Amino acid sequence: MPVRRRTLLGAVVAAAGLTAACGDQDKPAADDGTTTLWIWPSGLDDAMVKQAVRQFAGRTKLSVTTVEGNYQDQLTKALGGPGAPAVAGIKGEDISSVLPRADLFVDLNTLGARDLQDQYLDWKWRQGSTLDNRLVGFPIDTGPTAIFYRYDLFRKAGLAAEPDDVAVACKDWAAYLAFGRRLVHKLPSVRLFCNAADLFSSCVGQGSRRYVNESNHYIGDSDEVRAAWDIAVESLGMGISAGIFNDDEKRFPAYEAGAVASDTGPAWLAQDLQSSAAKSAGTWRVANGCADGANQGGSFLSVPAAGSGHDTAFEVIRWLLSPANQAKMFAGAKLFPSAPAAFQMPELLAPDPFFGGQRTTPVFAASAAKARLSYEAPSDAAIEQVFITQLQQLESGAKTPAAAYRDAVDGGRKLAASKGVLTE
Repeated sequence: MPVRRRTLLGAVVAAAGLTAACGDQDKPAADDGTTTLWIWPSGLDDAMVKQAVRQFAGRTKLSVTTVEGNYQDQLTKALGGPGAPAVAGIKGEDISSVLPRADLFVDLNTLGARDLQDQYLDWKWRQGSTLDNRLVGFPIDTGPTAIFYRYDLFRKAGLAAEPDDVAVACKDWAAYLAFGRRLVHKLPSVRLFCNAADLFSSCVGQGSRRYVNESNHYIGDSDEVRAAWDIAVESLGMGISAGIFNDDEKRFPAYEAGAVASDTGPAWLAQDLQSSAAKSAGTWRVANGCADGANQGGSFLSVPAAGSGHDTAFEVIRWLLSPANQAKMFAGAKLFPSAPAAFQMPELLAPDPFFGGQRTTPVFAASAAKARLSYEAPSDAAIEQVFITQLQQLESGAKTPAAAYRDAVDGGRKLAASKGVLTE
């Protein structure tokens, strides 16, 4: 099942939000003996970053800036000029918008990255590459999906509760919805998941195509998108959705209180639960099943062309993101590795108290192994939001299923056209 792919089409360069600065942007800044690294809060493990500063002290002064606010906007402004960092993080949700301007970055293959490729998940490596195989983003982490669930609630309802049993009971989306109906019948105050739009996004993430194809044509009316839509709509007739939309102030209290019993989310949701639903520690488990094989998020490190010391910058990246150091970053910041060798290291095999002592890595590793790359245009996220908005209106009772679907497809087409996507 796929993860999202990105484009290099000239027609969508404007959508990327990256413009070359005036002047000689291809000329790197003078190397003053300092290697600057830009990252957003929690983008890397703080302890590993401090260790990197010590590791390279004899070669360069590694200066790390944690960028607050809108990271992508600030990076975009810096890329073409003398203020460009030597190493720059790229968020997973931004990679499709960055790749159309690969000229603003060094092809990491020219610095030796190609020799390391077989150490990393193939789909994740290609997600950070252009269609002509220039590597812009070196993979930090991934977001393989699984079923997060409240073990105590499943058990109280007399349903499958052990991870292996849940994986069988919820082997596909139809089984998951039927499971939810039985859960709600036994525990009327509990709902299976927060909202139908989340379910829709998970289903789309498993398809081979999304909203725009590699020829830059809008395909939001495809059978695959419609199938995901139909699953979400079906769930609304079953009384298993809590109707909690994108509002973390309600979502995590609902998880913590046991009002919502599951989520089909990515590996990094574990960290969010631990920080925002801490009182539910020990009650959660994760399982394979219907959510397997998609990916949500997972970021990259890059070397901006206008930055200084390209070779040293890449050595920093290579060291930070080695399989062994990715394992340490998982232990510290729950960044799920992009290097499969890390899956077998002690840091990833330790029982997790928050998940009742479960070893969760095998679940996410199995999901990651099923993932493959699917195409994602820079306009993809904005188009999906049109569909999500319509599903939310449907769930809130403001629209009929037919009207919501019509407006989602037509609204997605209109937005796509405004981004330079072909709609005829």
